[in-house]
Amino acid sequence: MKRFAFLAVLAAAVISGCGKSNTDNTSASNGATPPPAASKKVKLAFITNNTAPFWTICRKGCEQAVKEQPNIDLDFRLDADATANTQKQLIQDLLTKSTMGIAISPETPAAQTETLNAVADQPGHVLVTSDSDAPDSKRAFYIGTDNEKAGEQAGQEILKALPNGGKIMLFVGNVGSQNAIDRIGGIKSVLKDKVTILDVRTDDAIAQTAKANAQDTITKYPDISMLVGIYSYDGPAIVSAVTEAGKKGQIKVICFDEEDVTLQGIKDGVVTSTIVQNPYEFGHQSMLDMYQYLTSADHSFIPADKRIIVPTRVIGKDNVDEFWADLKLKRA
Repeated sequence: MKRFAFLAVLAAAVISGCGKSNTDNTSASNGATPPPAASKKVKLAFITNNTAPFWTICRKGCEQAVKEQPNIDLDFRLDADATANTQKQLIQDLLTKSTMGIAISPETPAAQTETLNAVADQPGHVLVTSDSDAPDSKRAFYIGTDNEKAGEQAGQEILKALPNGGKIMLFVGNVGSQNAIDRIGGIKSVLKDKVTILDVRTDDAIAQTAKANAQDTITKYPDISMLVGIYSYDGPAIVSAVTEAGKKGQIKVICFDEEDVTLQGIKDGVVTSTIVQNPYEFGHQSMLDMYQYLTSADHSFIPADKRIIVPTRVIGKDNVDEFWADLKLKRA
């Protein structure tokens, strides 16, 4: 809350001194777009990379930011097709609506640099990445998980569940997304040669495909020890496949995020643990930080490495009830 009090004071000082400071004169002479007055609405948007329930929690965080800073005009967009092309179309549409700040979880960051920079290069605009980073773009900063460390957490959970080793399969939407690259890299760095990763199966963010991949793995590899879901919807898909195959307790499950089926799977003994992020804060902080970036000269909240990390947690049988109760309050 201190940030907002400071912002209000700073904004008042900027408005009262308009046309008098050297900063204002320099901006005018350089032709730069001046920041919007703090008393005016600032159009900000968040673009997801799929339609999973994970993003419903993120949206709640965005809406909470609007309650705290009513001058934010929020536009929350779901990427229904989970493709870079759809995200490009959403960006173009938002820019035609005078949106000044866009937070996005890019589908394939390396291939989207030009699209992302089209926002970042516009005077008076800001581009932020969240959930999945695009470090080669001109994004102002990243807000989200340290996905490599989250992968390392998952790796440690895998070793705990399989102390004598075994064969595992990984499942993810898109191996080209930065968060997938980092999580899988983190898992591999911990497992090394202690556990065998048979393959990484992709599903293009389609839950039915994710379940089919899990079912196919169970059929083809009768000695499989564990299935690992990298994306949020992979957990429920795996839970369903393992349960229907009658393999509860025989095939262990580790996954990411906090979908209800995943959490119930922990309670039922199907899922050993899940690595949860904090999508609520992804949305909450993205909106407030973009607003400050656009309306204030104070950008000191941005770390030197331009990464604002929201910590992850391991949820297992011992803490699932407490976590789930808190999650329901955030969703309400």
